[in-house]
Amino acid sequence: MVISPVAVQTAWAFSAWTHRYLAPPAAAEFVIGVQTSDTTLVGVAFVDRPAFWAFDDGSTAEVVCLSTDGTPNACSALLGAAWRAARAEGYRRLIAYTRVDEPGTSLCAAGFRLVPSPLGWGTSRSGHVARVLWEIRVAGGRA
Repeated sequence: MVISPVAVQTAWAFSAWTHRYLAPPAAAEFVIGVQTSDTTLVGVAFVDRPAFWAFDDGSTAEVVCLSTDGTPNACSALLGAAWRAARAEGYRRLIAYTRVDEPGTSLCAAGFRLVPSPLGWGTSRSGHVARVLWEIRVAGGRA
């Protein structure tokens, strides 16, 4: 697989075609794609500033949408590339959410960790589906 730039319009169309339950985001700070060796687009990731104001500290970015066609390892490749790109732009933390019923296997493979729920907080309700927070940080640093 090859990480590649992708036009926002192409990413929107791809996400609308492949994503199971979310519409593509209206905006993103950057979008990346992953292609097979024959240049077939198999996934896109949209990264933007965090939607939740408490995380919008200037050093945190959020994966607001990740869509693939089911190609093995495409999600982990995109998440790893999103983290490298976010770090290159000066971010020290990248967050993402999964539905509570999703295992987060690709996030774990890309080095993300599940954020513990402080004092019972930890799931947000977006579209009436509970979500959990994942993060990856610069080693030894605080966001």
